[in-house]
Amino acid sequence: MAGYSFLDFKDARCKDCYKCLRECPVKAIKVVDRHAKIIDDRCILCGHCTKVCPQNAKSVHSERADVEKLLRGGNVIASVAPSFVSSFNLQDFSVMRAALKSLGFADAEETSVGAREVTAQYKKLLEGGTFKNFITSCCPAVNRMIELYYPQALPYLAPVDTPMVAHAKMIRARNKKAKVVFIGPCIAKKREGAEYGLDGVLTFEDLAAMFEEKGVDLSSFAPQDESAGGVNRAKYYPISRGIIKSFEHYIDGYEFVAVDGAEKCKEVLENIESLSGMFIEMNSCDSACVNGPCSLTLKAGALRANADIRRYVNTDMQKNASAPYEPVKGIDFTCVHERRRTEDFEPTERQIAEILAKTGKFTKEDMLNCGACGYDTCVEKAWAVANGYASIEMCVPYMRERAESMSYEIIRTSPNGIVLLDNDLNILEINAKAMEIFGIGESNVKGRALFEFFNPTDFVLAQADKKNIYNKKIFVEKTARHIEMTIIVLKDNKGTYAVMKDVTQETEAEEQLDKVRSETLATTDEVIKKQMRVAQEIASLLGETTAETKVALLKLKKTLQSSDEEKK
Repeated sequence: MAGYSFLDFKDARCKDCYKCLRECPVKAIKVVDRHAKIIDDRCILCGHCTKVCPQNAKSVHSERADVEKLLRGGNVIASVAPSFVSSFNLQDFSVMRAALKSLGFADAEETSVGAREVTAQYKKLLEGGTFKNFITSCCPAVNRMIELYYPQALPYLAPVDTPMVAHAKMIRARNKKAKVVFIGPCIAKKREGAEYGLDGVLTFEDLAAMFEEKGVDLSSFAPQDESAGGVNRAKYYPISRGIIKSFEHYIDGYEFVAVDGAEKCKEVLENIESLSGMFIEMNSCDSACVNGPCSLTLKAGALRANADIRRYVNTDMQKNASAPYEPVKGIDFTCVHERRRTEDFEPTERQIAEILAKTGKFTKEDMLNCGACGYDTCVEKAWAVANGYASIEMCVPYMRERAESMSYEIIRTSPNGIVLLDNDLNILEINAKAMEIFGIGESNVKGRALFEFFNPTDFVLAQADKKNIYNKKIFVEKTARHIEMTIIVLKDNKGTYAVMKDVTQETEAEEQLDKVRSETLATTDEVIKKQMRVAQEIASLLGETTAETKVALLKLKKTLQSSDEEKK
């Protein structure tokens, strides 16, 4: 199944929170381009990451299309996990069988039929007394965890099929041409089904979607009186201690205990060699299968589901108390659990030290082990970096320290004045330029109110209106400074900050230029007035001269005319 993904995350929804990685029991998640990705060969498919993701970014591979194609070919039998009782709020399997037949299934059976045979196999092995400790093999996620990460526990893992595989073997023994499709709340069953050769695996979420699409209403089917084939205590399997309750009596020499949740399973497996005489029922899901990653959420959750299963089994046992049970013969339910290995690279101590040094970690005291990156220790995070599963930037304390250092340097060396205030207008940060602009001579004013040094009116208005103020020109009387101030209101009303540009020189230069302009205009006006007076005087003089000339010429003309007349 190399290269095949049964589970992944949607890039568009991933928000760089690392919660899935933090909650993953085997750290089978890598962060690529700030998005979480499943590492297939490390993943045990417990599905826990899909339940804790705040963005609901899970993407479980669906086999709906393949199963619907199978249904068109006929002879498809469904094996339904016993937790259907809680997910679909049913107390009679005949209703589920009828609903599945309406979708095209030839028949449907409870997987607990196979679980009963698994319990019988456990009983035989325990009675043999050869196991120092005995770990149940019903949870494929736990099986994979042991095979990959706890090889020391392999000798204690029961060499018995899971109920799903056991049931599939029983169906195929009766009907060699039958196509078997498992339906349950588990993602790990998908890989197990593919490895074993099941014809398909649907989750309860898949089935609910099919019912909705086809308009199948479970309440419209009436319960039918069907033979159950004897008492089946294995219907307890989906709840905590369910496997233990499937035994009619305990086997001498063993203490029967249940461990739910991947983290608790890890704790037991890490210390398995120190234990003796333990029958350990292991489930990777908290509260067992009724709380599987693809179970349907109902009110009261696992508590209600537990009660529903108990009620269902008690009713079944009363109904079939007199019916005989015949153990299955001729089918081999044994399973060999092999040691599996990941393709991880093992860095040297020197390589780990070099990676740690890049985040400022040189001594044990430097390693906070805060877990913010998702890894339990700084060394584990460095190992992930060496394998390409994580990046240096995922170290939150390092990035915060780096950001604070950069921010401090930017604020400290900025040519502009910068001041950061809280909601009460107390100074949180202020640089030297801002102190110069405000005329603050004290060395430490953090925590002091701004009004002690500067008129805070604009800050109050900005905060009250929740509106930024941009490039407002202000004159600071105390220092005779002209400034251009921008006030930004922080999100979620967490305070304000201001950037102040000292424009004193520009303002004074502009004022000087305005003065020169005014003086020039006044001088020009005087010149124009003088020029007008001169022009008028010239015009006046020209007017008098012209008049005198005209008179003289007229006189001359008249004289000349008189002389001509006398000659005649």
